[in-house]
Amino acid sequence: MSAIDADRMLADLGELSAIGRCGRGVHRPALTQDDVRAREWLAERLRDAGLQAEIDGVGNVLGRCPQRRAVLAGSHVDSVPHGGRLDGALGVVAALEAARTLGGAVDVVSFSDEEGAFTGTLGSRAFVGELGDEERAGLQSADGRRFDEELAATGWAGRPLARLDPARHSAFVELHIEQGPVLEAGPQRLGVVTGIVGIRRLRVTFTGRADHAGTTPTALRRDAGAAALRYGTAFLDLVAEQGGPDTVCNIGAIRFEPGAGNIVPALAEMLVEYRDLSAERLAALDAAVATLVEDVGVEVAVASVIHQDGVAMDPSVIAALERGAQAAGSPARRMPSGAGHDAMILGRHIPAGMLFAPSIGGRSHSEEEDTDPADLVLAAQGLTNAIAELADG
Repeated sequence: MSAIDADRMLADLGELSAIGRCGRGVHRPALTQDDVRAREWLAERLRDAGLQAEIDGVGNVLGRCPQRRAVLAGSHVDSVPHGGRLDGALGVVAALEAARTLGGAVDVVSFSDEEGAFTGTLGSRAFVGELGDEERAGLQSADGRRFDEELAATGWAGRPLARLDPARHSAFVELHIEQGPVLEAGPQRLGVVTGIVGIRRLRVTFTGRADHAGTTPTALRRDAGAAALRYGTAFLDLVAEQGGPDTVCNIGAIRFEPGAGNIVPALAEMLVEYRDLSAERLAALDAAVATLVEDVGVEVAVASVIHQDGVAMDPSVIAALERGAQAAGSPARRMPSGAGHDAMILGRHIPAGMLFAPSIGGRSHSEEEDTDPADLVLAAQGLTNAIAELADG
């Protein structure tokens, strides 16, 4: 077993965390100035490690080793707004350390916009050929940034796209923090992911009419806000009744226009989401949720923001990650991932697997996100062990 340099890995993680630092966390949404700085920092580190590094035409960073056959490892360095320092970044730095430790047979990748500033898993979808030109041309963030304009400002626009090469890439592995409380409860310190949930996220827009809230009788109103609130309650009740034991749902955002206390809302918009590992259950929920827009009293438009089916991780990669964790000093718990990751995109094309490190308090997507440094090192060593086995195989 080749031992990683723990101090070097933690120092790299500290340097990356300083780019876009925000309190205890980071603020690096995709293609912002600090996200660009983080990608350029990584490309330089990859070159220092002896890899051929490039930043491609959507912002993916790829470092290729000299060998003709390689295990692909990595994650992402972009963050949610005011997010944690480990989400994605841990997997990238650990993959870099594995490449240094093993001296070859590892290609390191950091995918662009995993967090969905423009669209979820943008970089990995482009990498496997699932992001079409028409979709890409229309991408715009919630704060009005257009993807192609932001990309042009980086100087990366027009560069060739890095592509998955199944003849070269034997497997993809991703180390990530759990982002939940299961591992912290023990006794296992590491988790091996069995499958990643499917996700449905919808933007539901209600269009009514603005009127004086004090003088317009309730029965004569076309109240977009009231319609949205009724829809939200019905959505939560429906998923609770028809979902399974592993189904989760969320109403993540809601806004009214014009947004004054004495005006009946003319427009309301909400983001709703539901997740499950079962494709059959998601399909049933799709049909049921579609009926909720009937007879709400105002005009309703539903747009799909994310429509991704779940994916099972590869059994041989799962086994290698389990052996890698055991050799590092901790048996691993098999568990599903309730969050989406780039591994679910790669897993549709080549064997893929994920290793989880515990999250203190289960916190993530927050500046409070943290993991004990000993667990970070343990997880990185487990990943390196697994990559070594997969490369030999």
